[in-house]
Amino acid sequence: MFESWGRLVHRRRRPILGLSLIAIVFMAVWGTGVFGALTSAGGFDTPGSESDRAAKIAEHDLGRGQADVVVLYKSAGRTVDDPSYRQSVDKALGGLPSDKVAGVSTYWTTKSPQFVSKDRTATYAVLQLAGGDEKTREDNYKSISKDLTRADALAGAGLTAKVGGDQGTQTAVNERVSSDIGRAEGMAMPVLLILLVVIFGSLVAASLPLLVGGLAVLGSFTALRLLTEFTDVSIFAINITTFLGLGLAIDYGLFVVGRFREELARGKSVEDALAATMSTAGRTVAVSGITVAVSLSSLLLFDQNFLISMGYGGIATVLVCMIGALTVLPAMLAVLGPRVNALAVRRRKATSPAAADATGATGAAVGITASAEGGRWLRLAHSVMRRPVIYAVATIALLLALGSPFLRISWGGLDARVLPTAADARVVSDTLQNDFPRNSTDPIEAIVTGTSDQAAVKAYSDRLAAIPGINGASITGAKGQTTRIALTYDGEATSSHARSLAQQVRDVTPPPGADSHIGGESATVVDQLDSLGSTLPWLVLWVGTATFVLLFLAFGSVVLPLKAMLMNLFSLSAAFGAMVWIFQDGHLSGVLDFTATGTIAPAMPILMLAMLFGLSMDYELFLLSRIREQYDLTGDNTTAVATGLQRTGGIITSAAALFIIVIGAFSTSGIAFIKMTGVIMAIGFLVDATIVRALLVPATMRLLGNANWWAPGPLARVYRRYGIRESDGPEAPGSPDSPDSPDSPEAPPKLEPAQV
Repeated sequence: MFESWGRLVHRRRRPILGLSLIAIVFMAVWGTGVFGALTSAGGFDTPGSESDRAAKIAEHDLGRGQADVVVLYKSAGRTVDDPSYRQSVDKALGGLPSDKVAGVSTYWTTKSPQFVSKDRTATYAVLQLAGGDEKTREDNYKSISKDLTRADALAGAGLTAKVGGDQGTQTAVNERVSSDIGRAEGMAMPVLLILLVVIFGSLVAASLPLLVGGLAVLGSFTALRLLTEFTDVSIFAINITTFLGLGLAIDYGLFVVGRFREELARGKSVEDALAATMSTAGRTVAVSGITVAVSLSSLLLFDQNFLISMGYGGIATVLVCMIGALTVLPAMLAVLGPRVNALAVRRRKATSPAAADATGATGAAVGITASAEGGRWLRLAHSVMRRPVIYAVATIALLLALGSPFLRISWGGLDARVLPTAADARVVSDTLQNDFPRNSTDPIEAIVTGTSDQAAVKAYSDRLAAIPGINGASITGAKGQTTRIALTYDGEATSSHARSLAQQVRDVTPPPGADSHIGGESATVVDQLDSLGSTLPWLVLWVGTATFVLLFLAFGSVVLPLKAMLMNLFSLSAAFGAMVWIFQDGHLSGVLDFTATGTIAPAMPILMLAMLFGLSMDYELFLLSRIREQYDLTGDNTTAVATGLQRTGGIITSAAALFIIVIGAFSTSGIAFIKMTGVIMAIGFLVDATIVRALLVPATMRLLGNANWWAPGPLARVYRRYGIRESDGPEAPGSPDSPDSPDSPEAPPKLEPAQV
């Protein structure tokens, strides 16, 4: 099928490129409007949870009580007791339009000591924004944000003002995300182009993966904007689409362009070379794209909009990138033909068909001679084949050691500390935490419904206040049969201590005949952990089953899929250990410029689990495809593994290095958890492409021997009929159930594996 597709693309290359150009123009005009259609930062809440119900009941019955906007005022020489202090604040807030701001609370309107700092030189105002949905409130905030820090109103008392709160923080994060994407792309693209030119030795060949990357990013923007017409999509999805699009484009471009050049070097015509490329590298790209998309689709199983949006963005990007690599890229190769090697930066040595065969994908594919890079990988293959036990035990021990910090992970939530320390919203949050009474804007809330007996509610409030660790309980709203009680405590709202208190509050019996719903930030994190934990087994089942089926169809073995998933778990363990060591414990926080909170948001490991597991399969598929190709030719497992490593080692490490550059550019983000995603995924790819693919996978395949390719008779027949093989030709000697297969009763006596 793929060979026929390659010939069809060659015949229809110009119409395909014409339609692609029209699509690119449309995506550039309409798709880039996605930034204005995405929802703001957030999306970590769990719909339908107790904390979610508490928030909705309170909003419906009592009105919104959230601190949408917090304006922090500070004076160098005056206290809140100075009349001019109040006059300046009232002047700054007095002109706010009532259709934008539903309510304003200050120290002077509430007389609450929570609104005054310890030295009485700072205070804050809490604004509830008008609007029945998040988008409207966001628009309202943007329309008044400049008025909140008017210098002319504050100059009389010498005040300064900074804006934070939920909406202020979300807006700051949104703006930072948008600017970070442009900076990351600007940093990555020139470096990628230079390295691709070095790898390919040709400016034309080097530009093709970047072409696919640009197409993938534009296509994913368009897909996301289309999705916003039907559902909310978080702005964070933009990040995953950008680095996934560029990263996968590099991988797929290396595989396809490299194989095309290799086939040309064998003396084939352009059409035959393209057909052979699609039947080999094209198949690998298709299987890889589907595998990565299936892995990312597991994010849609969760309730949190953040993960769902990442799933949408990831799936859209992978599919667009895969389609581009199977249509636009081969069409470009068909037009270019031998000119794919044009604008060479170094003279390419003439490569005979025999030399191309010997060099393989790491040789003729990217202009590396067998005596250079191929020779180094061949020596490594020799070493691994001779000492498989030593390599397997040493690498597994190393990976488990690297992953051990994950055993002490501490879960928490996200707050304004994801922003740089100098950001206004971060300054407001830190000042409230350090200089004001605790939990003034993020208490644990108990929403009591079904009773108007305030005596019973007061008794319930007293019982809550008696819980060890609760500093106070106050009724902050009552209407009809609904009452809101705010509970304060020491520590961060997302800490394990605060989560434990929220659980204890939930265990207290409500007033007779009434119900209580416990909400607030601490309870929200508790519900998020419960929801993610209950869904995680379904993610494992879905990804594991789908990956097993796809890899079986690709390689005709029931052993290789299980081994591949186990290898990925070793890569993940090292990455997750680094996550805890760096971002929870705070090592390298100075170098990487972030604030360690002592916790990890639970959604982040799940996001990286789906991404790293799927993307790691990209390299596994490429390596195993070459090994399978050699095994089908020789039926000798040891020779096939050694040859596969020698032929793919260079291109896999090159692809991983380029992907690390793409992801590494996002480690410069000013948003801490995006920085964490970039750093940890870069570490995961580094470990996967070097220790796992180059050492552990070959060593375990050498130890397993011909068992690598075992499948029960019925499944072997399924593979023979429906398998996604590299060749459409007759059954190869090493294929399951073929007459020459080592597992076939009709097979001739098999010699011992060749000494490597």
